[in-house]
Amino acid sequence: MDISDIILNKAIKPKAKTELLSKRLLDGSLRTDELTEFASTAKDPVKATCIEALEFATKVNAAVLDKKAFHFVAENLRAKAPRIKWESARVIGNTAHLYKNDLDDAIRNLLENSEHEGTVVRWSAAFALGEILKLKTDYNKFLLPLILSIIRREDKSSINKIYANAISNIYK
Repeated sequence: MDISDIILNKAIKPKAKTELLSKRLLDGSLRTDELTEFASTAKDPVKATCIEALEFATKVNAAVLDKKAFHFVAENLRAKAPRIKWESARVIGNTAHLYKNDLDDAIRNLLENSEHEGTVVRWSAAFALGEILKLKTDYNKFLLPLILSIIRREDKSSINKIYANAISNIYK
């Protein structure tokens, strides 16, 4: 069963499609380049499902995401659809440690999403930015002051808690 068979099969529920794609990524029967190529031309709901499958898989094994797929999700942080933004941010958060020297675009797009009207988009951006901050890279020199600024303007305590936790981890 290829990707389009899974996506188009109305007998498979949406969550099951995500889980099936994720399992195939993890067992090696589906490559990330196949999934991202399929997703790149798909409509937003299908693209979001594909990126969510990447998120599920990278939560278990971050190494399933290759560099090209990392750039794909970093680019999709700029998508119009909120679900694509938040799933992409979660993939970045799960895999940033693998691409420590290649985070410029991801950081820029995550900072933009930190101002999004949607709480879930901002929460997911906070998760990813927090994971990047915890890496203790040179990015922290400019990222830490920006995150402190975000905390001052963010009205959701749950989002501020994510940032505060990341900041406390960099001083351990």
